[in-house]
Amino acid sequence: MRFHMAVKPTYEELEKSVHKLAQAEVKQKRAEERLKKERETLSTILDSNPHGIAMIDNNDQYRYINPCFTKITGYTLKDIPSKKEWFEKAYPKADYRKKAADTWEKDNLIPDIEKNQEFTITCKKGESKHIEFRSTFLKDQTICVLTDVTKSRKAEEALRESEEKLKAIFEANPDPVAVYDVNGYPLYLNLAFTEVFGWSLNELRGRRIPFVPKDQENLAKSKIKEIFKSGNPVRFETKRLSKQGRTVYVLLSAAILKDRQGINNGLVVNLNDITERKKLEIQLQQAQKMEAIGTLAGGIAHDFNNILFPVLGHTEILMMDTPKDSPAYDRLKKLYAGAIRARDLVKQILTFSRQDSFELKTIQLQPIVKEVLDFIRATIPTTIEIRQDISNNCTNVKADSTQIHQIVMNLTTNAYHAMEETGGELKVSLKEIEFGRHDIISPDMKSGTYVCLSVADTGIGMDKELTGKIFDPFFTTKEKGKGTGMGLSVVHGIVAGMNGIIQADSKPDKGTKINVYFPVEKKDSERLPDQAKNPMPGGIEKILLVDDEEDIVTMEKQTLELLGYQVTSHTSSIEALENFQADPHKFDMVITDMAMPKMPGDKLSTELISIRPDIPILLCTGFSETISEEKAASMGIKGFLLKPIGMKDLSRKIREVLDN
Repeated sequence: MRFHMAVKPTYEELEKSVHKLAQAEVKQKRAEERLKKERETLSTILDSNPHGIAMIDNNDQYRYINPCFTKITGYTLKDIPSKKEWFEKAYPKADYRKKAADTWEKDNLIPDIEKNQEFTITCKKGESKHIEFRSTFLKDQTICVLTDVTKSRKAEEALRESEEKLKAIFEANPDPVAVYDVNGYPLYLNLAFTEVFGWSLNELRGRRIPFVPKDQENLAKSKIKEIFKSGNPVRFETKRLSKQGRTVYVLLSAAILKDRQGINNGLVVNLNDITERKKLEIQLQQAQKMEAIGTLAGGIAHDFNNILFPVLGHTEILMMDTPKDSPAYDRLKKLYAGAIRARDLVKQILTFSRQDSFELKTIQLQPIVKEVLDFIRATIPTTIEIRQDISNNCTNVKADSTQIHQIVMNLTTNAYHAMEETGGELKVSLKEIEFGRHDIISPDMKSGTYVCLSVADTGIGMDKELTGKIFDPFFTTKEKGKGTGMGLSVVHGIVAGMNGIIQADSKPDKGTKINVYFPVEKKDSERLPDQAKNPMPGGIEKILLVDDEEDIVTMEKQTLELLGYQVTSHTSSIEALENFQADPHKFDMVITDMAMPKMPGDKLSTELISIRPDIPILLCTGFSETISEEKAASMGIKGFLLKPIGMKDLSRKIREVLDN
């Protein structure tokens, strides 16, 4: 038997159920409103986000694109409904598209992790942009955030290009360039810096460049203070040392480096190597000094010649009148020898000043050098070994044989004195050398073939400072009384007069080597005439003698009269001219000095020749910048002699002029 019972809810229960349903409905509405607001908020955030945002589902369909995405790329959701359309439009080139797609797939293998990539896309209007992608791969979708980095990448590229250009400029700069930080440590050194100074940046990291000489440290510090105080670039001449210790003269230019805020953060320094220019300046100063001293020396020599001339002449006269076996004759010989040494010293001074006239002829150097070596072998001690290397294949040079003899004697004598106490080796060589355009060793030198005379010793040597002074007149390292300091000055003057070059190299305790370079002369060598055998020839001719120095006139007149000549003398060139004008054919010859007041010897000669063109004239001079033997000959003057003149030389020259 079945029973069925239906329990009817009470009113209270129904009321409770209705209330619960109403509450649930309210909660649902509130939740829906919250969700709506959250969606609106999220939509607002996405729509106003300054970055492009795209949402892609697992079927590669684009579900959302924010306005910034469209602003950046130009594409709307309608343009790129799926990833396929995006890749085709954003990456039109197949190879680049494949690269982007492969990267996307690779990143998609690891979900829930943000991936950053950067690609260049093609926008809807066709322009290219650099885009940074930050993609988060979730289980049900991918969120992709785009940032347009085109401007920053272009700025970076421009900065890189600027840096490369700046680096190229630095590297192409022939001057050494160094960039320092505020602490003085090098940040950058160009190639020229390494080539000139020897240091690379790697070996200097973390330390300052050790190339400021001690005598330049105060200058360097003061200039650094000046540049940071004023903010203006500085430019000054100074010295630096290479890694090998070589002194490099530089024109240094420095400027401050500043950052974007204008704060000092370093220095850039350009070091123009002016070493060669400095050497040329020193050589020019030396040449100017030598020229000035030479002019002074020439003037002194002229006055000394006038004093010495009568001493020589009167001594010769006394010797002629004195028996050779008497004690007085021996004393006169010593007096005469001293006067001759003084004459030779004056000649050296004139040679140094290049005011001594000498005739250059095409000669061979080999026999002269050998002759000098044979001579000095007999005069120097056996503790000094002489080695010679004289090439027989040297081409001729244009020179004066007497002065070549003087050069070799001076150089070998100096070398001997450097080894006098210790002994050693004296090496003399003569060889031919070819100098190309890039091989020349002096600004005065031309490319071509030279004969090099080299004299080297193993003596005490000299430091760089002393070596630079050895060609200065009156400079000597010898003890007092052992040298005049004129020897090498004279050599320098002779070599310069022959268009040659002389160079010295010396080191303490290592010895000294001097090289003299003579330009070759292709002509055959010339023979020198023999001296007249008669020591003092005379005659009976009538001579007009003119010199403003009374002692010289008296001495010459006495000597010439002893030789048989009839002499009329004057100390005034004006009076001599008047005497000649009175009777031009009274005289067989005229002997005149050059340097005289009112009318010098060349002017007097011109006047005499205009009156009587065939009159033989002998012009004597001690120092003159206005007359030479060649110029005198072109004026019609038959003879030319340099004071002080020995009576033997004068008597021979008189006969030569009269007989020819």
